[in-house]
Amino acid sequence: MDGSLAIEKNREALKRILLMLVGMAEMAFGAGGQFTLFPQKGAALQKEALAEKSKLSPALTLPRHLYRAILRLLRPAESAARRLIIASARGIVVNLPPLRPRKPKPVDTAAAMRRLGLAVTVSNDDLRRAAAAKKAAALRAARPRTISLPLFDPQKYPFRVRRRHVPGRGVPRIWVPGFSERVPLPPPPSLDDPIDAARLGLRLQALGAALDDLPKQARRFARWKARCDAAVAEMRQIGSAVVVRGRTARGTVRFQRTRPLWLGRPPGGRLSPYDPDPWRRKNIREVDEILAHAHALALDALNPPRPDTS
Repeated sequence: MDGSLAIEKNREALKRILLMLVGMAEMAFGAGGQFTLFPQKGAALQKEALAEKSKLSPALTLPRHLYRAILRLLRPAESAARRLIIASARGIVVNLPPLRPRKPKPVDTAAAMRRLGLAVTVSNDDLRRAAAAKKAAALRAARPRTISLPLFDPQKYPFRVRRRHVPGRGVPRIWVPGFSERVPLPPPPSLDDPIDAARLGLRLQALGAALDDLPKQARRFARWKARCDAAVAEMRQIGSAVVVRGRTARGTVRFQRTRPLWLGRPPGGRLSPYDPDPWRRKNIREVDEILAHAHALALDALNPPRPDTS
């Protein structure tokens, strides 16, 4: 059983949750505002009008309480969509393209000579090449970037030293009566403070694009899995004799990520896969149940049962 019915059911539930999140964002701008998931006519004028109204950047803004409410539901929804992609990639066979020889990196002798303070004569051909390279770089920068959902859970850094956060009202105030004025304390952050929601809108768009075309994302994950398996197999063949700079013949880094998911509770979820009876916990939302089911499907796809050889 490939679980296609369960994947489709959870996908439709996630699309419904995504529409609810977009509706929550649209409510912040009233009847005339739009927090659109896809670009519409007059979107640039809409952003300029909202920027003039809020006196902030041209990006859309949301109140702090609404921004956090959307984010609390968006994180588990992204984790569930990521696991549905992994479950959908089960059984997909990918043939990797043949290896292409690496192009040698050109050595810019003129730049090295300039760093040494030596005068360099530039020909007309060099000027034309520099202008063409500058134009190509400008075209690449102006090209619209594709929005895609990350296939991996964010990395955990257990040995990272967390910085202590001191609120504004906890900063010491040193003043001398008669010589300096007493500086008032900054006001505490309000729940209605506007927060830039440009990145949040991109995350909503990426989630919507992934749910609309799940097979494409599954092929994308299958390609990564095939490259990862090929690199691991090559590492086992060569053992400790690694090529210079820790790269194999396929160009993959030696110490690369080989597991797309966390070990333990998924990001943003409230249900642990190792809890013997997680359904008795309180404050369980619909997205948590979807994430728990999608996590089980992804683990089953990543770790298929071994055949009984007894």
